[in-house]
Amino acid sequence: MAEKKVSLPAKLINGGVAGLVGVTCVFPIDLAKTRLQNQQGVQVYKGMLDCLAKTVRSEGYFGCYRGAAVNLTLVTPEKAIKLAANDVFRQKLSKDGHLPLWGEVLAGCGAGTCQVVVTTPMEMLKIQLQDAGRLAAQRPVRTPAQAAAPGPAPSLVAPPPARQNPPPRPSATRITVELLKTRGLAGLYRGGGATLMRDVPFSMIYFPLFANLNALGRESVPGQGDVQAQAPFWQSFMAGCSAGSVAAVAVTPLDVIKTRLQTLQKGEGEDTYRGIIDCTRRIMTREGPSAFLKGATCRALVIAPLFGIAQGVYFLGVGETVLGLLG
Repeated sequence: MAEKKVSLPAKLINGGVAGLVGVTCVFPIDLAKTRLQNQQGVQVYKGMLDCLAKTVRSEGYFGCYRGAAVNLTLVTPEKAIKLAANDVFRQKLSKDGHLPLWGEVLAGCGAGTCQVVVTTPMEMLKIQLQDAGRLAAQRPVRTPAQAAAPGPAPSLVAPPPARQNPPPRPSATRITVELLKTRGLAGLYRGGGATLMRDVPFSMIYFPLFANLNALGRESVPGQGDVQAQAPFWQSFMAGCSAGSVAAVAVTPLDVIKTRLQTLQKGEGEDTYRGIIDCTRRIMTREGPSAFLKGATCRALVIAPLFGIAQGVYFLGVGETVLGLLG
């Protein structure tokens, strides 16, 4: 069977469906990744499993999905921009239906650059919501002995001291309004340079690697020139998982820098950074080179299923089915 040609509208539907399903499945691991990457001094979590267990214990099961609403809302336009841009660049760079490796890399670079328009504010809001639980876990909690300890006698004249209420739980709307009030639109694009530094190399690695892994062992269809037979589902699935994992781990140091720069609330004794170079220097000096790989396993476990699910959606032809029903 010849390689299936998918129209751009169908690709956009497939990308949106894959994004929604994928985010729902792997979001708790992404939350663990963000919290592990933000740890500097106080080690609240020992690893991914410890982070997830403590999150469920202190915040409930749905605590693992803090910030998911932002991702689910913006993942469809993000995927749409990325897929559409990659398609356009591949068509522009193709010669006689053939796209050389350098053209695949450039097309991925263009797609990664375009998606930052949506990715940066999405990541900015998501990180604040995901990291709120880690910051709450760092706050000292009074033990029963401390609570029962006798204090100074209450004054008969002065009113009793006001109780300190816990800080309100952040919401995406409140964070957005506050950033727009204090910093304008640029506030939502804090860390945009670091996001660009992460997403462009990721796309430059992922798209060519997937295309070549997916083409391994496939022969041309007799009588149709360079048209190749469609890859079996298992090959596309494994190619998506493998290419996604390799690209995710390769750009983890850049993801750590991006996460640190986009985190607005810091824990006690944690660094605030003035930019990409300052962030890189401080992490290297204070935490060592290994800090740049924090959350690498989580990233691989997040990205691999995301792209595997995407390939499943494409193979099943969800976008074509939807367009057929609408037509």
